Amino acid sequence: MFTGIVEEMGTVREIAFPGGADVDAVLTVEGPLASSDAALGDSIAVNGVCLTVVGLSGDGTFAADVMPESLRRTALADLAPGARVNLERAVRADARLGGHVVQGHVDGVGELVSRSPGARWDDLVFSAPPGLTRYVAEKGSIAVSGVSLTVTHVDDEGFGVSLIPTTLGATILGALVPGDRVNLEVDVLAKYVERLLSAGAAGDAGAVS
Repeated sequence: MFTGIVEEMGTVREIAFPGGADVDAVLTVEGPLASSDAALGDSIAVNGVCLTVVGLSGDGTFAADVMPESLRRTALADLAPGARVNLERAVRADARLGGHVVQGHVDGVGELVSRSPGARWDDLVFSAPPGLTRYVAEKGSIAVSGVSLTVTHVDDEGFGVSLIPTTLGATILGALVPGDRVNLEVDVLAKYVERLLSAGAAGDAGAVS
């Protein structure tokens, strides 16, 4: 589990395709903080995608496998050597939950539609895949490439967020330009509520009076 509070921006050093291009990948990322106490099998969120550490070099880099499902359903397929990425280690049980509950399970890929600079902040608008915005609420939480953000507005096409100076400087969101793709993870509570309500409705429909 993660909180959506990015610990550092790492750099992609290498992408290998042992099974062939567009099949699966091994991602090597330089992240001195994220890898400082990492062990094989640990989880690190890379742009909001929970990946398992499969290699450690000792020079501040770690390697992670990226399965075909992750390549298909996230924006990790857009990465190239030299790309900057948001990194967060799995949260400890005794740590503060500074953002919100983030699983690292991407629900869809969005795209930056526009950004409007403010005095000390930027307002960003993202598109979202059809049907995903039903889980997004104004003033609710959403993870954008692993960053926990508060939604400023939402409609059927997408949603808006406002980025403070810290977020602009400490995450890759500060350098996004319109057209860039991002990983989206909606609040897991919304999905569970929908599941429980639909299960309850199905049970009521099948009840015999």
